[in-house]
Amino acid sequence: MGLNTGGILEVVTRGGVNHSLARIAFLPLVLLLLAGFLSPNSLAGWPSKERPLGPGITREFSATLEDVLEALHEVLEDQTIHGTVIYDKQPVLTGATVVNSTPLFEPWNQAGQVFYKIRKDAIAPRHFLDSADQGTIAVRYIVTSLGQERVRLHIDAIYVETTHRTPHISDGTVEASEAKVIEDHLHAIQTTEQEASEAIRRRESADLVRATELRQREDEKTLLASAQSSAEDLAQQIKTLRHELERRVKAPGIELKAAPFHSAAGIATLPAYTEVVIVIVTPHWYGVELHDGKHGWIHVDNLEALP
Repeated sequence: MGLNTGGILEVVTRGGVNHSLARIAFLPLVLLLLAGFLSPNSLAGWPSKERPLGPGITREFSATLEDVLEALHEVLEDQTIHGTVIYDKQPVLTGATVVNSTPLFEPWNQAGQVFYKIRKDAIAPRHFLDSADQGTIAVRYIVTSLGQERVRLHIDAIYVETTHRTPHISDGTVEASEAKVIEDHLHAIQTTEQEASEAIRRRESADLVRATELRQREDEKTLLASAQSSAEDLAQQIKTLRHELERRVKAPGIELKAAPFHSAAGIATLPAYTEVVIVIVTPHWYGVELHDGKHGWIHVDNLEALP
């Protein structure tokens, strides 16, 4: 049975019915208008700052800001929205692009650096609540440095229909998948850096060993040269000393005496220029040794220095 609003208006106009009846008559109209404002399509008029978001995901990494940003840029440039599909036969959702900003998120004016990746023309993507129709997926990444080697990463995702501008909240799968891929890239970067650092350390260690060995060789050469020089000096000193102690017989027929006396028995008669080594010195006689090992005495007047 329909509502005769025209009759009610007429009664109100005539003043035959009180104001409370008029309010009762208009109540259904007000309810209809409210229902229209609260319909799903009315979300298209929401300001972006009031657009509902899922819980997102936050991760903290023991890494430098440079490494996290490098890992993030690798994922930003992979043209993939991880953790969702638009057809069951399609294993990944490709075709994503990096943008500087998107109206699907409110402008970011807080601490940290913000990045965006979107995928347009996605048809009812998985893991967005009540997703339908065709629209755009947007992922936001917020990177905040907490210290020299501590970085926080927060990720949000949303899907908004193109026609009705209806937003659909993520159930967290996209954010978790994106975070996992970034973590994997970060681990690969850190592993590469660690291997490079280890290779540098091994090379430096090898260089130090080589330098030490070279220094040891140089020291050994120096010691050997010094020893050789000392040996040569010693030989020269011995030669000089021996030369100082050597004499030769002045004339032929000089007798080698058994004692330092003229009357002592003769041991041998020496030819001229026979070389002897002085082993005992007295004022008038020298105890000498011949080259054949014989020992005896010769008067100092019968010997002369070697030339």
